[in-house]
Amino acid sequence: MENKAITIYDIAREAGVSPATVSRVLTNSANVRKEKKEKIQYLIDKYNFKPNALAKSLSDTKSKVIGIIVADVRNPFYAEVFVACEDAARKAGYTVLLCNSLGVLDREIQHFDMLQQYQVAGIVQLGGGVDDLVSNPEYVEKINRISPNIPIVAGGNLKVRNCYRVEIDANEAAELLLEHLIGLGHRKIALVGGRRDVTSTYEKYLTYRRILEKYGIEYRKEYIVDGEYNYITGYAGMNQLFDRNEIPTAVVAINDFSAAGVMRSITEHHYCIPEDISVVSYDNTYFSDLLTPKLTSIDYDYSLFGQKLIDAAIAAIEGEEVPSLQKITPSLVLKESSGAVSNRKI
Repeated sequence: MENKAITIYDIAREAGVSPATVSRVLTNSANVRKEKKEKIQYLIDKYNFKPNALAKSLSDTKSKVIGIIVADVRNPFYAEVFVACEDAARKAGYTVLLCNSLGVLDREIQHFDMLQQYQVAGIVQLGGGVDDLVSNPEYVEKINRISPNIPIVAGGNLKVRNCYRVEIDANEAAELLLEHLIGLGHRKIALVGGRRDVTSTYEKYLTYRRILEKYGIEYRKEYIVDGEYNYITGYAGMNQLFDRNEIPTAVVAINDFSAAGVMRSITEHHYCIPEDISVVSYDNTYFSDLLTPKLTSIDYDYSLFGQKLIDAAIAAIEGEEVPSLQKITPSLVLKESSGAVSNRKI
């Protein structure tokens, strides 16, 4: 067996016992006759056998695996939150299993089925169906079937029985950015990216309108460019503003990823950031420091966010009392991409 990976079945075959007996020796979960135990332990040591962590957890009475479903791990926001969750889970003695839905509802539902088959202890979902302004009935039905047996923690707006929510205060996040820009003298502020059928985006849009009204600033629909949450959206959206000749003095991008596209468009049109046009965004991922100039952005304290998601999941798994909703308070991180309104005629 030198040239193959050793399995529990190989150990059982050579020892002349069942795989269940080998499992009992590995977990010390039941008595095994001394001679059998010694023989099995000898083979375990001989082959330096390490049981697969996931398989072991699934054979235990109580699973130590938490499934994490994310909308798109390529988005730096989801990457940051996942890493924070993984770190928090590891410290608590849990393993995480990542599922990437790419924002496709059918994939999310398939992931839920798969995680249920794997008998995970709990599920954390970030993005996708949990963010819908109006929840899909098929999705809600799936959650309702699973949640009584497997605790589900949503990093979004999902309002379903037996589920727990840990979400970012989107209204506070938008207010911080807009107050910052208005304080710098900006009155022509555009929003680029994001879909208004997504709860957090819609809340940010409503806050935008409320803050403009608070300061007596005219709302102009020409400054609203909807889209997705990626670089392409930012670039195309800013180009659209230039094509319309509706050039703002400041842009709020829906996330750091889209802000990169906004900034490319601005520089290609021979404007300077922030001297001519300020750019700010949400998420404050590592991406914000890779841009030139460095991006003013809203931070969510990812370590705390991940910790709260995992703490809620583990508390629910262990039958403890869990708040139905916990809020993450955002903060504004000032960098180089925002400045006072320019005197240059735009």
